[in-house]
Amino acid sequence: MSYLNPLRLHFAGQFQANVSTVNNDAGHFNNATFLPSYQEMQSQTAANGWWNPSGDAAWRLLGCKVTSAWLPSGSVDSDDPVRKYLIADSNSRVSARLVDLDPYQQLVSEIWGLQMRITDVNGNTLMCGNFSPAPFLDIWDRATNESQGDQIAGAMYQSVLTNLEWGDVSNSNFLTALKNASSTQLSIKFNVDGFNMDFKSAEFACGRIVGTIGPSEKSEPRSIVIGRQFMADESSEKSQFFKPKGGINFFPAQIVKKSNDAGAIFLDLGNALSTSKPGGGINDLGDLTLSVLKPDGNPEVLGSVLSKGSKGYTDENWYPLTAGVVELPLTQAQMLAVSAAPLTLSSKDKKFSISEWKSGVFVRADRFVYRISPGARTQIPVYAIQWGRPLAGVKLSFAPDSSELQPDNSIDPSDIPPVATPLTALQFVDSETGETTPLSKDFVGNIVTNSEGVAILTLDASDPGMPRCFKSGCSIDGQVYGIRPAFADTQYNGPSNQWNFISILLWSDFKPAQPVTWTDLQPIFQQYANLYPIMSRFLNMANYDEVVKNASLLKLVFGLDPTDPNYMPVTRDLSPAKRAAILTWLDNPTFGSVAPALPSAQVLSAGTQPANPIQAGAEGGKAAASARRLSLR
Repeated sequence: MSYLNPLRLHFAGQFQANVSTVNNDAGHFNNATFLPSYQEMQSQTAANGWWNPSGDAAWRLLGCKVTSAWLPSGSVDSDDPVRKYLIADSNSRVSARLVDLDPYQQLVSEIWGLQMRITDVNGNTLMCGNFSPAPFLDIWDRATNESQGDQIAGAMYQSVLTNLEWGDVSNSNFLTALKNASSTQLSIKFNVDGFNMDFKSAEFACGRIVGTIGPSEKSEPRSIVIGRQFMADESSEKSQFFKPKGGINFFPAQIVKKSNDAGAIFLDLGNALSTSKPGGGINDLGDLTLSVLKPDGNPEVLGSVLSKGSKGYTDENWYPLTAGVVELPLTQAQMLAVSAAPLTLSSKDKKFSISEWKSGVFVRADRFVYRISPGARTQIPVYAIQWGRPLAGVKLSFAPDSSELQPDNSIDPSDIPPVATPLTALQFVDSETGETTPLSKDFVGNIVTNSEGVAILTLDASDPGMPRCFKSGCSIDGQVYGIRPAFADTQYNGPSNQWNFISILLWSDFKPAQPVTWTDLQPIFQQYANLYPIMSRFLNMANYDEVVKNASLLKLVFGLDPTDPNYMPVTRDLSPAKRAAILTWLDNPTFGSVAPALPSAQVLSAGTQPANPIQAGAEGGKAAASARRLSLR
């Protein structure tokens, strides 16, 4: 089961992502050269702290409403009160947080600490669940009438809601059915686009969100549909994130068997169809036909997604009502035809099209963003699928791939610490022998999938040292790596999804003096004072006296589980070793051997202005990070 299910609801509204952008620039991590101006809004001549330096990392749902609901028998009519219900975040704790993995990997931003509710119009909670932290995926140039900036981007999140608490749902046949089908865990997927970066706008840092909630089983992966996967070739046209050659972005589908061996296929086009403008209507690509390749090499039409009319995808109500999910019925004969043959969705003139790989296979890690400490062993489940079913006994390959990471330093472009080195800090563990092999540039590890189509990539981690040092000293903790899964037999493969790789932040080892003193920790606190100026509203993290004064509160927030929205630091980029040292010191905040640090605005004056003033449209968001990735490639 998944959100692509006959039993599902759709919702639409807005989201807010009030991220801080000071930490988007790797050069700002250098304490020795940090300037107070880096905490200011960008100007026409200087990047400063980019487009939102005072952001608090809050991620919120705004005005989200249930737009439609579906039972296996069909659409839920207006008599069911669920049609008037709301989708909201928590009413009992602070907002969720949106954070990057690292300044060198800003294209897998994760939502942490999100609690989601279904409520009635009076705010009474009917279902409450915790969103399992997840990064966005399949970001692309969705809006076609603008050329640059994060505003044109579209992306999607898929995860599960866990620890469900249900209210009295007896008045709603739909919610009763959903609870009966999946009382402990729900599947959720939502698309985000139309992000507003105009700080003068009332909708600054807000965008459109449209999503789907359906049943889920605990045995299923959390962020992959075990179904059919439509794969896009990359266009040769210039793009910021990704531009599909056929005009339709990556998307999954799922085939559901119904009665008498007939069934239906559910296509998720929510992040696959382009828009006329950021957050605008869907572009008219013409009627889209789904077909299957017959054994004789000719296509057989299975159904169509209409572009015009009240139920057509260009109608202004279609997207919020459906979240882009389309159900096409399949006869018994069609169910047999699609069981082991590739599918294609295309316009009548074939100008717009997207297909499965000819082999019908797909491979991806369910969770693909990891934070690892030296000395840890990490196991990463990777799923292989063929024709929408788990693919057992197939050999997968794993190779280092840093081509999508984003090293930079706009303060001094001649001083960019390296990425993905040393590779030897990660070791591949052979699944059969248990032997370890350090990663290298030419390394390829192989693992065979089990009976469930899962291969467990096991990695040991050692101390990477401090590879990301600036000329004036070391400032960025650890190192980031990319590992790309694929099929060892290249005949399986087709168009590659550039975003389909595993991102790893491996922290540096940290061994402070004993006992721990402010001398050991001041550079850590200083860096957070520099990078998150909103903290100065409450206390100066770089000032010994203020930190000691607030020791009990800091001990509380540094000691929380990372999934708690109050966890500190909000970025989740503090290593467990450093956090343990801070907690130890907060019990007995002794000073050390250096003078107390002055507030950052007073002490930091040795830096230089950025060597490359801000360019038009380069607001320091995902587009800027993506540009660095392309430059690296």
